[in-house]
Amino acid sequence: MSVVAIDFETANERRDSACAVGLAWIEGGRVVRRETRLIRPPQMRFSPGNIRIHGILPADVRDAPTFPEVFAEFRPDLTGALLLAHNAGFDMGVLAASLAAWGEPVPDMAGHCTLQIARRIFPDPAGHGLAKVAGRLGIRFEHHDAGEDAFACAEIALAALRETGAADIADLARGLGLMPIRAVAGPRRDFTRSTSAHALRASGIVDLRPKGELRFAMRGSTGNRYVLEFEERTDGPYLRCSCPAGTHRRRCRHVDALVEGDITDLTSNNVDDVERLRQLLDGKSVGPLRTKGVAAA
Repeated sequence: MSVVAIDFETANERRDSACAVGLAWIEGGRVVRRETRLIRPPQMRFSPGNIRIHGILPADVRDAPTFPEVFAEFRPDLTGALLLAHNAGFDMGVLAASLAAWGEPVPDMAGHCTLQIARRIFPDPAGHGLAKVAGRLGIRFEHHDAGEDAFACAEIALAALRETGAADIADLARGLGLMPIRAVAGPRRDFTRSTSAHALRASGIVDLRPKGELRFAMRGSTGNRYVLEFEERTDGPYLRCSCPAGTHRRRCRHVDALVEGDITDLTSNNVDDVERLRQLLDGKSVGPLRTKGVAAA
């Protein structure tokens, strides 16, 4: 049975928001292969806290493949494999939730948790987070890079094998009395009932967009809500923002965010329009818009 360590990074608090995956293959007592892929989540909502952890921005995954596309690449390697993850409940949950979010079937996949293994084999009152265990074992890696984290996870498992003399990971898990953690599909998420949709209804606005227009609501740094409107002008496309900077005809961070496709602070339920706006500004749509020298409030 092949053994693959896996690690996910997510865009926000939801487990169906995977934005990166890392994998490390174990054969013959060593890591023989490592892969990392960026993933475009179903919704481009990135929480600032998540960005601070892994450093992945919406612009980084704008043109990345979706989760089913990435999973299809590695399905032959993962089918029938024994998976490893540090805090496997999280990573197996991300795997299942991300497939379910796209309406994809979740295969029967199971893994073991190197966090649980480390607690039993390498007990230490300082804790058993990935970086702490790796540091004590002399494993060098860049934390919160999915590929690096998968590598560290694999190396922790290999260190546990050497420490115990177990024949393989399955033998190690049996000796420790560990039960496999399975990827279990939950209900498919309806993205029309997202957090941003609830925020939109709570604000009393049913639809910000008159037919044929592009309008967006954005949350400011102090919690105020601002409205951005797209206009076609003779001198090129224009984004008007109702924030203080925008009312003084200065380009603001809300405009910059939408131009970059960053919907972290978007509170209107029109994510598709952000992509439509980006395509217009990138010159990907046919029309009279000029894509150079975009004027924006």
